[in-house]
Amino acid sequence: MREIAGRTAFITGGANGIGLGLARALLAEGAKVAIADIRQDSLDAALKTLGSEQVIGLKLDVSSREEFAAAADEAEDRLGPVSLLFNNAGVNLFQTIDESTYDDWDWVLGVNLNGVINGVQTFLPRMKDRGKGGHVVNTGSMAAFLVSPSPGIYTCAKFAVRALSESLRYSLTSHGIGVSLLCPGLVKSNIHASDAIRPQNLEDRGKPVDEAFNAQLAKVHEAGMEPDEVAAKTIEAVRANKFYIFTHPEFKDELKEIFNEILDDFPKGEEAPAHRMVFERGRRENYRRYREASRKAQD
Repeated sequence: MREIAGRTAFITGGANGIGLGLARALLAEGAKVAIADIRQDSLDAALKTLGSEQVIGLKLDVSSREEFAAAADEAEDRLGPVSLLFNNAGVNLFQTIDESTYDDWDWVLGVNLNGVINGVQTFLPRMKDRGKGGHVVNTGSMAAFLVSPSPGIYTCAKFAVRALSESLRYSLTSHGIGVSLLCPGLVKSNIHASDAIRPQNLEDRGKPVDEAFNAQLAKVHEAGMEPDEVAAKTIEAVRANKFYIFTHPEFKDELKEIFNEILDDFPKGEEAPAHRMVFERGRRENYRRYREASRKAQD
């Protein structure tokens, strides 16, 4: 994806944080941008801040397939065919899995996982039919690799988005559509205030809101990376057709440590029987080819 100018981008969670940073970066590159968000007041404020005739705001609950289809139609009617998709909307629930309810699961997965699925299912058939290429960026997190007791459901969703994105990348190579997984660490954003947009029909919360803890989280997020820096690194990675977009260098040594722990847990001194290796060698070589093809596809 060398040329961004003139293309149309669709960004979920586009009125705050990383989404708003992406909107600014894409407009600066000459793209037309639709920012979608569940909060109308945030959309209004974002549009005023962006101050461009090349951007529109769309109110959208990403967990709704019907709303997603309607928002996609409106974006393309007003700005032209979308070929840059940023599935960025996210919420967080800072509690453990054993403290959670079905409503907690339905809310967090509905936004963080189903929101990505709905974006993919809505826009990819259109991109493929047009044959003009494109790129999809799904916002994961370092929580797609790093696990702690809390936030449990959020981490589960981000692991799933990671797998979804890698599988999708390989299937879209022949269509000239790239896929990237954005894995930021701490970012200056409002995700700590997710409870403010929790839907009333999913209000059964496993653990009461801890206002003091949320206040501390707000202070922590103020120390996060600026969204514009995340956006700049994301645009650079899209141009280079990278799969993983790691924006925060402080996690590299930790990932190395975790990967080494994983390798250490494999049985020592054992070899797989020959009849299994017949299959595994073929699967391994296919996987290598998928990775190589996806890296070369847009060179």
